[in-house]
Parts: sequence; structure tokens; C-alpha cells
Amino acid sequence: MVQKYQSPVRVYKQPFELVMAAYERRFPTCPLIPMFVGSDVVEEDVSEDGSVQTVQRRCALDVDAPRLLKRIAGVDYVYFSQNNTLNRRERTLHIESHNETFSNRVIIHEACCYSVHPENEDWTCFEQSASLDIKSFFGFESTVEKIAMKQYATSIKKGKEIIEFYLKELEDEGITQVPRWSLSSTPAPAKPPPPAVSSSAPAPCVEPPAAPDAAVAAPLPANANDGDLANGAADAGTVCVLGALVDSQAGAPEDKLDADYIIRYLGDLTPLQESCLIRLRQWLQETHKDKIPKDEHILRFLRARDFNMDKAREILCQSLTWRKQHQVDYLLETWASPQVLHDHYTGGWHHHDKDGRPLYILRLGQMDTKGLVRALGEESLLRHVLSINEEGLRRCEENTKVFGRPISCWTCLVDLEGLNMRHLWRPGVKALLRIIEVVEANYPETLGRLLILRAPRVFPVLWTLVSPFIDENTRKKFLIYAGNDYQGPGGLVDYIDKEVIPDFLGGECMCEVPEGGLVPKSLYRTAEELENEDIRLWTETIYQSASVFKGAPHELLVEIIDASSVITWDFDVCKGDVVFHIYHSKRAPQTPRKDPLATHSITSPGGNNVQLIDRSWTLGQDYSMVESPLTCKEGESVQGSHVTRWPGFYILQWKFQGTPACAATNLPRVDDVLASLQVSSHKCKVMYYTEVLGSEDFRGSMTSLESSHSGFSQLSAATTSSSQSQSSSMISR
Repeated sequence: MVQKYQSPVRVYKQPFELVMAAYERRFPTCPLIPMFVGSDVVEEDVSEDGSVQTVQRRCALDVDAPRLLKRIAGVDYVYFSQNNTLNRRERTLHIESHNETFSNRVIIHEACCYSVHPENEDWTCFEQSASLDIKSFFGFESTVEKIAMKQYATSIKKGKEIIEFYLKELEDEGITQVPRWSLSSTPAPAKPPPPAVSSSAPAPCVEPPAAPDAAVAAPLPANANDGDLANGAADAGTVCVLGALVDSQAGAPEDKLDADYIIRYLGDLTPLQESCLIRLRQWLQETHKDKIPKDEHILRFLRARDFNMDKAREILCQSLTWRKQHQVDYLLETWASPQVLHDHYTGGWHHHDKDGRPLYILRLGQMDTKGLVRALGEESLLRHVLSINEEGLRRCEENTKVFGRPISCWTCLVDLEGLNMRHLWRPGVKALLRIIEVVEANYPETLGRLLILRAPRVFPVLWTLVSPFIDENTRKKFLIYAGNDYQGPGGLVDYIDKEVIPDFLGGECMCEVPEGGLVPKSLYRTAEELENEDIRLWTETIYQSASVFKGAPHELLVEIIDASSVITWDFDVCKGDVVFHIYHSKRAPQTPRKDPLATHSITSPGGNNVQLIDRSWTLGQDYSMVESPLTCKEGESVQGSHVTRWPGFYILQWKFQGTPACAATNLPRVDDVLASLQVSSHKCKVMYYTEVLGSEDFRGSMTSLESSHSGFSQLSAATTSSSQSQSSSMISR
């Protein structure tokens, strides 16, 4: 399995020429990197005008491997070949290196680049990428991976320190500026004599301008767990991350990551963790187009899965689909809490804890959970809790700016005074478990600490019901105090400043969290009203939901009057795997029949099932396929388009994957598959939006609607040069 590493951009606040002068100081010896035992200049070439210098070296590394492994491998040193190209005119230095030793068993490749900062010509950027493919290594594959991971991470961490050391040395000598190269003032440089290889002392650093981070014989694996490397790396390719250095007050750049920004806004990550963040972000840019979440959001999902790329990518994609499905990104602007929540929901934000985390207080023992569920229903309560989480994310961003350090989570204080058996009302517990499930899946690593105070005797019963649904890592953040134990040493004052402890907990700070009380029964709704309310809350969206059953695809009819119109689609596969088709017919299908068993909820979105293609129709005679079928996996987001060649009726079809291709000509009706509707393994769900564009309007709008699956959309190549200023996402209309 090929493992990949991609660094963030490192920025030196010195001109390119000065950084190169500092780099040359590493020769002929570099005691700061003792693992290099020597290097030979194999070939060197300088252009006629002296602007381009190319150097090829053979470098020897003393890898810190067990003696037994070295004896089995039959080597003491690992040799690398390195090609460096310094372009003084363009002010760039490119380094390519690969291993010579064990090249039939281990393939190592690294690429590094120094270049001028794109927004400040007096600064210098550095980035690197690497890949490792261990095919076989005498049965020591796991050991080699661990050694490679350890040494590569160490060299990366030390790389910037080496350059800064020599920059400081130049500054101490009074050298703060080096003239830029020009054809008239600078002759071609003379070739330096090749240094000798020595086995007894550190020799010249192996990379005249090679990245100091590129030192060791193995690129970075996908995660830092003590074990095998993570399965499956992100797509290959260097991340486009060159950009402005973010100062302490600037916001995060939309499409750029550099080392200073990561430390300032995301925290002190290891090189392994930085690489995972950058590669997962790159994958999202390639697959989700303009729907990229913030870096803090991506990082939370990586942390929730211990920086396992595959697992983090899976849960993040599911969450992005969920957010889009329920318009969560617009929740704070669109959600207005009912008055009963203002009066009886006993929770609210209250200052911050000692670490600068936003503090949320929930007086659960004073809350009439039964009354709120009876008055509002689960969906309204869930939406309110989601708005709290969205507000928490916003407050974390604000506190990050205020305190000048990354703050990515909040503290929750739960007061259980008054908790009794009425809180164990089963519908209320069911609603709580559902809320926990949704929050756990979509807001990982947002809870920094949970302080549970004044836990009564009934609390263990509630905890037994709830705790199995809470992630183990989250449970470790719980601190539970019974009675008044929270008032002494090791209690509340260790986490919250005394000045902001609420008055109802013995502090002096007035707290605006409502005291709650029983919800008047006059506000209760009937079962029918609650059901209708739940349906209405989650279907007022531009998207439609549909169920796809085994043997019963969902089909959508689009009538086209003018040829050369454009059908656009944007759909998410919420559950299961489907195959997407587009057909054309000159005659209109019969009136569709709908699935009568549609249901609606936030976790299992409602939908319908419609069939249009008559079982008597023959493919190739009554209707024809106009696009190749596209297989879409669960959690995928697909955008695409089709230029219509003829007027008539176009049918968009989502079919259960595994249904034979010929089934399109002999489709069962809904009545034929009622028995299978209850089998979850034979049911898929999709959420879709379609629009028809006139031929005179489509070209400027199609860029953001291109299918993420190359080769599927007929316009994928034709619209890449369309005006970016005119393009707009159909899903926002």
C-alpha cells in the first residue's frame, strides 16, 4: 500500500536569495543532521547565463535501525539519489529524491520546493511531498514502517530549525540581504569541488537545496498510531497550499494552509497529523467542489478517528450529506425557537472556563422533558439542540481570536438537582438518545469537558440507559459530582473562575439560564399534530427525498421543449449504493404511482418511490439511454449535467445497485415489491434537486455543477473555461 505525506507550506520571512545563502552554509558539513554520513556530487551543470544550476548527488544515510535488521538486509547505510534544480531567474529550487538501496523492495520518492511567496516577494515558501511503498522487506515490513515513520517525523520537525539557525548566523555576521540574480551583474557560478564521503564524521548534508525535512529514508505514513500504517492514502498529487502567511489576527484562507496558520488556528499538530489534514482537505476539494468545510471541522473528524484517513473520511462524508440534507449550515439564520423553549428550556451560554472554552450550562434537573416533548415533538427539540451546537462552533471561533490560541471545543456544566423518575419517561429518554446519536455523529470532538453536578440517586439509572450511546472518548471527559462535592478542592473552581460560578451553584455571578418549570398541558399537542409538525420541519427545503428499493427504482420525469437545453442535477446518496441513469423517450410515460409507505424524520429522511418506465416498453425502441450509467456509493455527493439533443421526455433514474441491467425493460411495480420494503438491506435513500437551464444561460452556470465523476457529464470538459464570475450553485437558489 502506498503511503503519502504532504506538508503544509512553511514560510520564512526572508528573501529567497538569503534563504539559499543560509542553505549553502550547511556544506561541506552539517552537524545538525548527524544521520548523513556523506555525499558525492555525481553530476553538475550550469546554464550559459548562470541562471540555472542542476546538481545530482548520491547520498549515504546511517538509518537508526536495529542491528539485526541491518545484518539481515546486508547493509550499513542507505543510499539515495537526489536531483536539485536551482533557477535563480525564477527564484525557485526543486528537489527530487529516491532511494537506490532496496529499490526492488521499497520505493521512496520525495519532492521539495523553495519558492517566492505569492503575495510577498521578500518572503520564501517551502513545501514537500513524499510517498512510501513497501512491497516486501524480509518479513520486517511493520518494523521498517515504524522506523521510517519515526525518523521522517523527526527530520521534518528539525528541518525548519536548521534553516533558521543559519539565517540567524548570517544575521549575526551582518548579512541581511543578498542581491538578486541578473544577467548583467552575475556571471555563471563555478563548480564547487565534490566533497569526500566519510564514514567517521558527519559529511555534507545530502541536499544542497534539498529540504532538510527530506532527510530520511521513508516518507510519512497516514497516521501516528503505534502499529501498521493507515489503510488507503488520499489521492496522489501535491496539495496546492502556497498562500499568504496568516498573521495573528487574520482569518483562515479559503484554499491555503501554511504551518503558521495551523499552529495559530488549529493547534500544535505533529507532521503526521498535518499531512492527514491537508490530504483529506485536498480529497474534499476534488470530490465536493465548493462544499468544503472549515479546517477546524475537518480536524475534529480526524481526531475522532485518531487520524485514520479512511475512517475520518467516511464519517465526515456522511455528516456533510446530513448537513446538506437538513440545511444545517443555515440553521442559526433560519431557526426561531418557539416561545415554549424560551420559557422552559433550562440551558444557555455563560461566559467561559479557565481554558477560554465557551461554557454552556444545562439545568437538566429543572427541565420538564416530558412537557417539552409533548408540546414540541422530537424534531423541534433536536433542531434546538443543533442550533446550540452551531452556536458553540461560532463561539469557539470567536474565542480563538480573543485569546490568541486555538479553541476548538466547549465545556458543558449539567446541574442535576431536581432530577427524578419523571425524567425517565420512555419517550423522553428515546428523544434524548436520538439527540445524542445525531450530535455524536455530526459534532465529534466539540465537547472538551462535561461537569455533572449534584447527581441524585436516580442518576445511575439514567446513566445506564444513556452511556452505551455515548462514544468512549467522550465518556472520558465526564466529571460527575454527587451532593456538594463539587464545592471543595478538585471541584468546580479547578475548571471555572470563581467570579463566573452561577449563583444557583453558590457563586456570585447572575446566570440568565431559565429556571424551567412544568410546561402547561394546554400547550401539549395531539399525536397527529406532532407527526405533521415533524414532517413539515424537515421537508421545507429545495431538495426532495426518494426511496429506492430492490426491484423498484425511483424515476423523475423532465419534459424538454427546446433541444440543447441543459438538465442539471445535484443529489446525495443518503443510504445504500445506487446506479444513476438518464433515458429519453418521445412519448410521455403513464401517470406515475407513488410509494404509500413514505416516512419522514431527521435521521431517516422521508421520501417517495415513483416508476415511470412501463414494463411493456423496450429499451432501444420505446426509450433510449443517453448517458452511461454511474454507480454512486453511500455518502457520495454528485453534481452533473446533460445537454439535450432532442425535445421530448427525459427520465432520471436511481436504481438499487445489484439490480440486473435488463430489469429496466421489465420493472416490477410497487405492488410487486411491498413485501421487500421492510428489508433495510434492500432499500436506499437519495436526496436530489434538479433544474433545467436554457441553452443561452447554461454555460456560465455549469462550472459549479459539473459531475465529480470524470467522464460522466457531457459538459465536464466544455465548461471548465466558463466565466467563474457567472457560475452559481443551483442548490443555493
